[in-house]
Amino acid sequence: MELYDAINRRRDTRREFTGEPIADDVLARLLSAAHCAPSVGMSQPWDFVLVRSPQTLEAFATHVAQERETFAATLSGERAETFDRIKIEGIRESGLGVVVGYDPTRGGPNVLGRHAIADAGLYSAVCAIENLWLAATAEGVGVGWVSFYREEFLRSLVGMPEHVRPVAWLCVGPVADLPDVPDLERHGWRHRSPLASVLHQERYGG
Repeated sequence: MELYDAINRRRDTRREFTGEPIADDVLARLLSAAHCAPSVGMSQPWDFVLVRSPQTLEAFATHVAQERETFAATLSGERAETFDRIKIEGIRESGLGVVVGYDPTRGGPNVLGRHAIADAGLYSAVCAIENLWLAATAEGVGVGWVSFYREEFLRSLVGMPEHVRPVAWLCVGPVADLPDVPDLERHGWRHRSPLASVLHQERYGG
């Protein structure tokens, strides 16, 4: 798959997981792609925790369901009806969770390029996620980024030390297909804005 095809085909998958295990060699390629991501000062501040235990998957799915209810309670009217139709995770269906952590101590106390922008290391971890996601798309593998969780819960669930921040739970696995239209757009939650609406010349608003 060409790079621009992968960028445009990438989807946040939920219902499409087949439940089949991902092949070891494919998973190794995805993680290697993530590990090749650019990082501030070449600190490589990411960690990947692979979660397959049915008990852990169930515990996280239960927690996410509770957080979904918390968010749903803030909605009313058309927003509530629309959200009710949206599936927010594929934790059980994918069978594999990749928990991405950000370790700000990686690279030592003087990370080149991070002195003025403390979050540059966090941005680096997100670059690793995007690398994994695009590689998965090229391989025909689905990825779903679950964001309905409390960081302390996830940190405790997978045993991350206090200084490591859990950045993402990624559901990863084979899929029947990748939808042509993103779920949130298909259900009418949000639509992709045109590039012109976010493009500025020289100065913001220019």
